[in-house]
Amino acid sequence: MLTKILPFIEWFKDYSLAKFRIDFVAGLTVALVLIPQSMAYAQLAGLPAYYGLYAAFLPPMIASLFGSSRQLATGPVAVVSLMTAASLEPLASAGSEAFIAYAIILALTVGVFQLLLGILRLGLIVNFLSHPVVNGFTNAAAIIIATSQLSKLFGVYVDKARHHYETIIRVIESAFHYTHLPTLAMGLLSIAIMVGLKRLNPRIPYVLVAVAVTTIISWAIGFQHNETVAINQIMDEQVQHDIVSFNQTVEAIDTLSVERTTLSSKIKNSHDASPLDRLDLEYQSRVFTTKIDTAKSLASQIRTRLREMKFSAVEDANKGVVFYPKDGQVPDPRVDDRVYRIKMGNKALKTESLVLTGGGAVVGEIPKGLPKIGIPKLNASMFLQLLPYAVIISLLGFMEAIAIAKAMAAKTGQRLDPNQELIGQGLSNILGSFGKSYPVSGSFSRSAVNLQSGAVSGISSVITSLMVIIALLFFTPLLYHLPQAVLASVIMMAVIGLVNVSGFVHAWHAQWYDGLISVITFVVTLAVAPHLESGIYTGVGLSLAVFLYKSMRPKISILSRGKDQALKDSYVHELATCCHIQLIRFEGPLFFANASYLEDEINERIQKESDLRHFIIACNGINDIDASGQETLALVIQRLRSAGYGVSLSGVNDAVYKVLARTHLLEEIGVHNIYPTMEKALSSVHEQTHVNTTEDQCPLLINLLGTQSIK
Repeated sequence: MLTKILPFIEWFKDYSLAKFRIDFVAGLTVALVLIPQSMAYAQLAGLPAYYGLYAAFLPPMIASLFGSSRQLATGPVAVVSLMTAASLEPLASAGSEAFIAYAIILALTVGVFQLLLGILRLGLIVNFLSHPVVNGFTNAAAIIIATSQLSKLFGVYVDKARHHYETIIRVIESAFHYTHLPTLAMGLLSIAIMVGLKRLNPRIPYVLVAVAVTTIISWAIGFQHNETVAINQIMDEQVQHDIVSFNQTVEAIDTLSVERTTLSSKIKNSHDASPLDRLDLEYQSRVFTTKIDTAKSLASQIRTRLREMKFSAVEDANKGVVFYPKDGQVPDPRVDDRVYRIKMGNKALKTESLVLTGGGAVVGEIPKGLPKIGIPKLNASMFLQLLPYAVIISLLGFMEAIAIAKAMAAKTGQRLDPNQELIGQGLSNILGSFGKSYPVSGSFSRSAVNLQSGAVSGISSVITSLMVIIALLFFTPLLYHLPQAVLASVIMMAVIGLVNVSGFVHAWHAQWYDGLISVITFVVTLAVAPHLESGIYTGVGLSLAVFLYKSMRPKISILSRGKDQALKDSYVHELATCCHIQLIRFEGPLFFANASYLEDEINERIQKESDLRHFIIACNGINDIDASGQETLALVIQRLRSAGYGVSLSGVNDAVYKVLARTHLLEEIGVHNIYPTMEKALSSVHEQTHVNTTEDQCPLLINLLGTQSIK
């Protein structure tokens, strides 16, 4: 009982100092990969980079302590990070305080759902996400993740469109004119380092080396070069006017949003209002929404115009350094050859301290020390709002984690408990949210590193968490000059492994409809991004539709004797059938959704074969029967016998036999008409069925010499 509650106690059986040394090295190695990766994934999730470190210091330790896998490395992962951003995008602007708060609460919600599944031992619910659906979604997610980093790789900034592919088109168009070459060079250099070192020796922490080298170069050459200026230092009246207009528009959006929120609250509490008053309130809400959308469109146009402006720095005797549009007449003397752009966001610009970027984007200042530990504030309405997204993230994250854990367990021979793993993942998200973490899961790449390093127990993950804590306490200033393009390249390199084209081929070879479901899920996910949940819903819906269709129309085979004397499907093996006996095999449970299908099939056989005398229903494939199935079976038997046909059953299992006995159908059929095997049924009914017939060679019986004959 104690090991069920505290599974990590098992680690210390036969544990030694030598094993601790191995775990220590493995934990340190994983930490060297985790620290830069976590920062990259946090930005993919729409959060400041250092929130990746917050998601990397508690979850790995908690998941290992309470999970069942000793080598699974938990923390920020690509797909869950992307799902976090997609889930929260409609609720708040990426990177804003509200967005961060939602991300932390989402981690708590995901953790609660996973923990409940584990405690109630409902880990099998993950099977609703079939492999074809997950394959299609994962491949699409890999493409979405990789392309979402193009703007950082090229050093361009665009407003997000309604669909992801439209945003990428904007990025590509902008890249043709505004690519920041030093940023692109940094990204390509980091990719070259990672690819080269990985091929040279996969054990080298190539991600950390790429981060370290590019950060040092960034610091040495002054990669980030920002200037803070007042609006009157920009020597262009139209630009000054656009800045003022942008600020006014953003302030109008904020004011309208507050008023709409107040109005929405009134609508929620207007239960006692008259229908006319309620209709008026809803009309006002729609008016506010239209005004906000119009203002956002205007703000986007101004923001795009300002982002595309290039400036040159010029020395002015009176104002100091001033900035002229690069495409206009730029007087001398110029301060440098840099191209400056106004740093734009969704918030109003400070006219007395505008930031002009003349270099590449870097991570910037990271708060030193550990985050403040505290329980996120969660209310019922917020929980219900986030629950649909939390369910998808929970199932996707757990599927990824359990697949990795199973693969490693097959190599190490350890026992794996999926429900205990759910408990571990749930607690890691719950307690992680207390430390400002966003949703996490098991990582394939870091788990592989952990396994390759020889990790013996979950102590390696505890060491990993301790290393992240040390980095947060002492080394965050060293990450200031880390280029954003490098983090983008880290993400792009990491998701290459998610692309699995062979998964589509494998699914198609297994069943054509599985391949089709996988492809449709892939296409829909790409088309509707960033609303990724629609891709999952489509795939799951198609899978359930196929399952229901197959359940409603199970395979019904007419059996005959093959060359090897076995009874086989006559249609598949192109075998002749007996004119007087129909040996029918029903494959699947006989229940309300498919009971009439059996009746229809028998009626069809009667119409096609005029010389039929006896039906043997092979029940080997009927593993269950409900009231509707029993009623239909009784009706079929009554009609066949009243029409002069004989009916027998064979291979009835115990569960079905008990139902027949309880409903007294057994008495109606007759115990003597129920046979243990098809062979017994054939040998019993064949002779009497073929009395006074002209069939010389019956396909159902074969003598020892292999020639067909009538018994």
